[in-house]
Amino acid sequence: MGSADDRRFEVLRAIVADFVATKEPIGSKALVERHNLGVSSATVRNDMAVLEAEGYITQPHTSSGRVPTEKGYREFVDRLDDVKPMSGAERRAILQFLESGVDLDDVLRRAVRLLAQLTRQVAIVQYPRLSTSTVRRLEVVALTPARLLLVVITDSGRVDQRIVELGDPLDDHSLSQLRDLLGAALEGKQLSAASIAVSDLASQITGPGGLANAVGRAATVLVETLVEHSEERLLLGGTANLTHNTADFGGSLRSVLEALEEQVVVLRLLAKQQEAGKVTVRIGHETEAEEMAGASVVSTAYGSSGKVFGGMGVLGPTRMDYPGTIANVAAVALYIGEVLGSR
Repeated sequence: MGSADDRRFEVLRAIVADFVATKEPIGSKALVERHNLGVSSATVRNDMAVLEAEGYITQPHTSSGRVPTEKGYREFVDRLDDVKPMSGAERRAILQFLESGVDLDDVLRRAVRLLAQLTRQVAIVQYPRLSTSTVRRLEVVALTPARLLLVVITDSGRVDQRIVELGDPLDDHSLSQLRDLLGAALEGKQLSAASIAVSDLASQITGPGGLANAVGRAATVLVETLVEHSEERLLLGGTANLTHNTADFGGSLRSVLEALEEQVVVLRLLAKQQEAGKVTVRIGHETEAEEMAGASVVSTAYGSSGKVFGGMGVLGPTRMDYPGTIANVAAVALYIGEVLGSR
């Protein structure tokens, strides 16, 4: 890229930075005063004319300054080479805050609240996808001789507890056998495979006696637990932040809020996010959703040990602090994965 192109990109970068900070259209005089561009006002005006002709900036009103277009924001994001690093103290604070969560629900609630505060946008976290979750451990606890508590713990930190009414009491030896049989059928398997395995187990254990009855009843409860569709659940935080920037949406804020409420559009965007550690930025019409025309979505996946649990990110206006938002989304996703993967 030639020096003129490099210089024009510096002008574009300065326009984006100033517009994000001030919400006001940016003129050539302001750029020269605020940024050390090393060229005259006349050169900056010429560069702005070229950027406007190429669709990177636009003039919202006659005699006003310029503002970035979606194409301008895309060029800015694609050429980011300096995403704001977080300090060690900031990273430790995020990790400690998430580690204080008592269970999966609490960790995810803390994550959306924290991310909304850091970015001042809407934070979105998808519950771990069942299609990728694996049973880490099954615990069988005898509440009474005829009543059991089953606890299913997945590698994504999800914990499900279910009560099984046996009808007939189970002695200690049969309880130990039941625990071994169910554990062998479930542990280490993805939930879909675990559901099949426990159904097969129920058909294999036959005969009179309390063990066959206990296996059958436990299998019925476990299958219902394993085939729930919690991957369709989202947690949102900071929705009210959108109302602070109503003008940025150009009259489309209502449609954005409706899309958030219905969740289908957001789930589709997060479903495309399959690689932990890679942050994707979709600007305006790149979301491929008419309802999101005035919004940008910065998203990534979270997980542990190379396995993706779910998607997460931030939604806000196209006039967004992209470097800071990208850094915050990446950091929170990293630590959600670490916290859930270590439980």
